[in-house]
Amino acid sequence: MKTTALIMAGGRGERFWPRSRAKLPKQFISVTGDGKTLIQHAVERISDMVAPEDVFIATGEMYYDIVREQLPDVPPQNILCEPVGRNTAPCIALGAAHIRKKYGDAIMLVLPSDHIIKYTSLFVQQLNDAAAAAEENGNLVTLGITPTYPETGYGYIQFDNAARKGRTYPVKRFVEKPDFETAQRYMESEEYLWNSGMFVWKVSSIMENLRQLMPALYEGTQRIEAAVGTAAEKEVLAREFADFPSTSIDYGVMEKAQNIYTLPGTFGWDDVGSWLALERTQKTNEFGNVISGNVVSVGSKGCILQGGKRLVAAVGISDLIVVDTEDVLLVCEKQSVSDIKKVLDTLRTCNRNEYI
Repeated sequence: MKTTALIMAGGRGERFWPRSRAKLPKQFISVTGDGKTLIQHAVERISDMVAPEDVFIATGEMYYDIVREQLPDVPPQNILCEPVGRNTAPCIALGAAHIRKKYGDAIMLVLPSDHIIKYTSLFVQQLNDAAAAAEENGNLVTLGITPTYPETGYGYIQFDNAARKGRTYPVKRFVEKPDFETAQRYMESEEYLWNSGMFVWKVSSIMENLRQLMPALYEGTQRIEAAVGTAAEKEVLAREFADFPSTSIDYGVMEKAQNIYTLPGTFGWDDVGSWLALERTQKTNEFGNVISGNVVSVGSKGCILQGGKRLVAAVGISDLIVVDTEDVLLVCEKQSVSDIKKVLDTLRTCNRNEYI
């Protein structure tokens, strides 16, 4: 069976502000030090498994030209522009509709565009194992991540570790982001995985679950699919998509469906959720600093320092994030990194949208 991929690239990446901006969000910038953007890595790492003509990109209309520029081998008709943001369930339904229109049925990998995977060969091996499991009995397969510390910023997947089936395990339930004590208990039990937001299934399997569990979304998707390739495609897409609920695929399908399986992943995954991810994905110097760009550091420790055109001179500072761009300078205590989004809220309130 043909293997396809839907890369979800509609996010705004606000926790990576001010490098990530509304006009050029996180998935379209490089944070790995090699010059390649996150979405380029997302497509490249599955290239041995999925041909470029079988990769579909779901993104916002304003990012169409950026996707064309960064992914020239992906056919223009495979760039699916969502008229409005409606969370992951409508996004995935739209991708499934286009794949079904083109191929009838296929294996569908659903992958975020803004993750880092350190061990590509292990990742592809797990995707192949997941694809094999997805071909059986309409299974819906999710890739979980074996936790390495009690993270409170991720959702978790509880799985039945005594009922292994091939390389997969039945999923008992999905749980929301826990407090620290609960996360520690999850980790110690060895029955929980981080929810990575990566899925593998047959198009026919996810469509049947949408039909049963989200019938209004399914019916609208049917109308979009019928219009694909016609003069009315854009009009139908805009009309139907605007009426879709803003619902995650976890809440709309995965928490309610049958035949849900997971594979515990150990392939060096990071969701690059904030500036602190650079300490996990890049090398620190002997003083614990992560430095890039036009920076001089004297006596500074445990900092993330991102220079731009101007020289950033960091003297005797500790545990700070400093990011210099053409029009914004961010100075933030590492422990306050989650408050960056409050800056954006303030800018919106003050109608200073040119900085967002």
